[in-house]
Amino acid sequence: MTSKARTLHFTSPKKIEVREAALPSLREDDVLVETTRSVISAGTEMLVYRGQFPNITDKHDGVSSEMNYPLAYGYACVGRVVEIGKAVNGKWLGKLVFAFHPHSSSFIIHPSTLIPIPESLSDENACFLPNMETAVNLVQDGAPILGERVLIFGQGVVGLLTTSLLSEFPLEKLATADLYKLRRNASSEISGVTSFDSNILDFKSEPNVYTHEKFDLTFELSGSPAALNDAIELTTFSGRIIVGSWYGEKRAEIDLGGTFHRSRIRLISSQVSTISPELSGRWDKTRRFDVAWKALERIKPEKWITHRFPIEEADQAYQLLDENPQETLQVIFEYGKS
Repeated sequence: MTSKARTLHFTSPKKIEVREAALPSLREDDVLVETTRSVISAGTEMLVYRGQFPNITDKHDGVSSEMNYPLAYGYACVGRVVEIGKAVNGKWLGKLVFAFHPHSSSFIIHPSTLIPIPESLSDENACFLPNMETAVNLVQDGAPILGERVLIFGQGVVGLLTTSLLSEFPLEKLATADLYKLRRNASSEISGVTSFDSNILDFKSEPNVYTHEKFDLTFELSGSPAALNDAIELTTFSGRIIVGSWYGEKRAEIDLGGTFHRSRIRLISSQVSTISPELSGRWDKTRRFDVAWKALERIKPEKWITHRFPIEEADQAYQLLDENPQETLQVIFEYGKS
């Protein structure tokens, strides 16, 4: 079986290494997973690549806490269990699984941390599980109401998934905004969606698609803190703004001195590592994952994979995302056949 693993490490801003190291011996209660695909997060992970993540410790957020270079990072690996320890149930052998694990060609892990992938899903669709869980969390925190007008800033993968889920609701209007034409085109292909260029965001100049009414519910998923000003401007009295972006160390001036003070707009932070206290009595992570799996089966987001790289070419993948994000939707690493 596999004796060595190739693992991606962030060593300093915009510097990465793929290091090969021997795997430890398989313990009786562990399994060996050989990775087939892993997904690059164009949001959180690019903050790590650029050195824009804060050095923080947050008991609620295991992803972003205690980050320092050098760092093995990533959280969306799909692979197959190729070896099991003596104390592990034999059902795991040969199973296609998902793991919240850094980019690595293989790894040893306790099976309790693995999530079996439904047979109806390909490994490429399954790679989107963290982003889909995030989208489910965002929609739950937004709690859209029948007939509401909804706007989403940012049509990266999380934005597209959130838009796809919201398109299933009986809304009066569903609009999106993004800087990049490729993402706007993908968004416009979702049923009932109108997508705008956020560089020239002027809804009042578009009378055929905008009714001069502001939005009841706005999602800020662009990764740009400055977009909060646009969200505030376009959200109606007593509306909600769901802030799903993690800005890291990026800063921008937010205008809370204008109409915001009397607007009764609610700014709601939304992060997938926890469940809203209003829902936690009825919802847990297992139930939310079940919803995410079913949503992946309906939406099939592998259509948004624009680039595939072997892990040995990781430097090219990150340079592409950093320098030409307008050319990408989802970038993945391939390690072999599923």
